[in-house]
Amino acid sequence: MASPGYGKQSAPGQGPRRAEDFAHLPAREAYLASLIDRLPDGAAMDTKTLAREQPHYGQQAVRTALNSLSVAGHLRRIRERVDGDRTQWVFRTYFSRTPRDDAWWSRFLTTGESTDVRPAPPEERPDPKPPRSPAYDALAGLGFADPRLALSATDCAALEPLAARWLARGITPELFTATLTAGLPPAVHSPAALTRRRLVDKMPPERPAGPPAPATTRVLECTDCRTPSRPQALLGGLCRACRTGATTAAPPAARLSPQAVHRHATRVRGAVRTATRPNRSALQQH
Repeated sequence: MASPGYGKQSAPGQGPRRAEDFAHLPAREAYLASLIDRLPDGAAMDTKTLAREQPHYGQQAVRTALNSLSVAGHLRRIRERVDGDRTQWVFRTYFSRTPRDDAWWSRFLTTGESTDVRPAPPEERPDPKPPRSPAYDALAGLGFADPRLALSATDCAALEPLAARWLARGITPELFTATLTAGLPPAVHSPAALTRRRLVDKMPPERPAGPPAPATTRVLECTDCRTPSRPQALLGGLCRACRTGATTAAPPAARLSPQAVHRHATRVRGAVRTATRPNRSALQQH
């Protein structure tokens, strides 16, 4: 397990576990994906730990496999600021049994939205009775709370926009009913007219604006080199350099001039002749 707050995080909205979940992957990637899928949330996801916890693949193979799983849409790496802390960051790897495209990962990791955006299937037969709105239901319920405000279907439809403004300003259906039925006169000759008058006169104030949205607390990383990047720059979870395998070439070595090469060769030949020449004094003594 990783330190608390770090490690694996399961992505939401995954399908049920099936035997063929990773059949589209090569054998190595499918094996490691199945292993990661069964790890609990919070498990360490660094290459060293994953290589140590299984017998088949070393660190380099695990690193390559994680990159492939990222490209296939199964994982993304992020760094995230701890709630209420401006300085402490945690590092997490989100894993999805169901492969996701770049648009889904970007939407989920930046906004928290995890639903798949798919066009709604066409309806086979239109519903002749569309569902009623909460505002319509609140108006229709006035007559049950007090018969003096019993409204017709036409009355409810006409007053629905005013009632909707009440609910949009945070008024619950229960408070709506209590406010409109309080202090009614003994006899009400026109329930619709009185209700409209009360809807206008007792309209609640608009809700104050909420606090400003917090600053971004989540940064996406390249799966391979862990460089923070914008979602648009991480195709398949990899930055451009890691996608292309680009590396910085070493500067070419400085070339020697022909004269320097000739002097160097002369010194080498001289050293060889000196080493192989017999010692004359030694031969005379012998």
